[in-house]
Amino acid sequence: MAANRTTLAGFQLFLAGLVLGVSNFMVVLDTTIANVSVPHIAGGLGISSTQGTWVITSYAVAEAITVPLTGWLAQRFGTVRTFAVAMAGFALFSMLCGLSGSLATLVLFRIGQGLCGGPLMPLSQTLLLQIFPKEKHAAAMGMWAMTTVVAPIAGPILGGYISDNWSWPWIFFINLPIAAVCVFGVVRLLARVETPTVKRSIDVIGLLLLILSVGALQIMLDIGREHDWFSSGLVVGLAIVAAISFAVFLAWELTEDHPVVDLRVMRHRGFAVAVSALSFAFAAFFASVVIIPQWLQSSLGYTATEAGHVTAFTGVFAVIMSPIVARLSTKVDPRGLVCFGILWLGVTSLLRTQWNTGADFWTLALPQLAQGFGMPFFFVPLTTLALGAVRPEETASAAGLMNFMRTMSGAIGTSIATTAWDDYARVDRSELVGLLNQPDQVMQTLQQQGFTAEQARGQIERLVELQSISLSTNHIFMVAAVVFVAAAMVIWLAPRPKGPVDTSAAH
Repeated sequence: MAANRTTLAGFQLFLAGLVLGVSNFMVVLDTTIANVSVPHIAGGLGISSTQGTWVITSYAVAEAITVPLTGWLAQRFGTVRTFAVAMAGFALFSMLCGLSGSLATLVLFRIGQGLCGGPLMPLSQTLLLQIFPKEKHAAAMGMWAMTTVVAPIAGPILGGYISDNWSWPWIFFINLPIAAVCVFGVVRLLARVETPTVKRSIDVIGLLLLILSVGALQIMLDIGREHDWFSSGLVVGLAIVAAISFAVFLAWELTEDHPVVDLRVMRHRGFAVAVSALSFAFAAFFASVVIIPQWLQSSLGYTATEAGHVTAFTGVFAVIMSPIVARLSTKVDPRGLVCFGILWLGVTSLLRTQWNTGADFWTLALPQLAQGFGMPFFFVPLTTLALGAVRPEETASAAGLMNFMRTMSGAIGTSIATTAWDDYARVDRSELVGLLNQPDQVMQTLQQQGFTAEQARGQIERLVELQSISLSTNHIFMVAAVVFVAAAMVIWLAPRPKGPVDTSAAH
């Protein structure tokens, strides 16, 4: 990308950096703010909690699709102009999300929000590197990284508080004043650092194939359980469309001169291995991030705020360890750091297999706190390992593909995990019913305590339901632990980077 290297100084530089940092914070915040609000959204719209997770996956998929387009958009329309329009679109769709009265409209507008939000994260990084003098790039990236780490911590807490004390639409409405200030600030402060525009063609066919394959796959995963999977013609049709369009997409992108997603970087073994480990580990990680607050609220009676406090503990050590791991990555074999980090996530997942309906706050919060210690070991050196395996001129393409795979794996992992969670619960419920000892005697005891026959039956059913969901949750954590261990072992197939790596393109 041709860049105007004009830098800013003084108070103007401070304000511009603050605007870009807040913009990035808001976009990252929206990836987690809805997690604890799913029960509220489901209740407000009259849908199941499983359907409520579509609000999360639709945003992630849309965001993943637009990330590879960021470079082309910035070249075609200018970095500052693209950023301002994307932020305005993000605000518009945030407002429409809050006004939605049905699942269909909420998912549609959430997709729009993701499409606009996708370019904002990498563009905020690009603009920070452009306006800050080179000697201050490290400080600028430190600030950017901090907003990226802190936002997922604040998301569950803020989302829970808003849902409990106001109503779920306000998790979207709060974006409006912030986005308005950011758009105004970018236009006024950064207009003179706009990058030159270049009329460059876009891989339209590749983009359409990408949208078709990813969209069909995600819809199939989201609605499969409700339509009894492949006994439904709709699900079969979506599977066929996803498979064929993906095969054509691969063939097209590998032969296109300017592909929308440069798959040729996968020829580097180190990059392919690192991205594979990232995809599987992040799928398991993000699925647990979505399931935990739902279980806390549906089975333990936690409010959204309390669930947010439990899940937010993950960020405490993540913030502390990130700069330490960044320094270690230049001195220690990054494969060892990544392996340790992913295995640590597996251990914390195993700790959660002991959770039950009688667990107290700290029994739930401590595995979250411990998980945060290992997260930087997973994310930070993995970027070094992946980008160190490609040629310098391929770094931007590799970073874009890496971010696309991470975001997509999170959405797919969430869909698979929530479906399996519900299926496990039904199986466990059937097994528990068969194991009940003397249900008639339990009924009689409850009736002697003043319950009617109907109330006694309801109490037993509720107890079985709660235990079946808890067992199902434990199964999900056990599977996640297995996935983490496998991903940790795979990373050793990658060669060690031979020299220093420029990770400024990673976003």
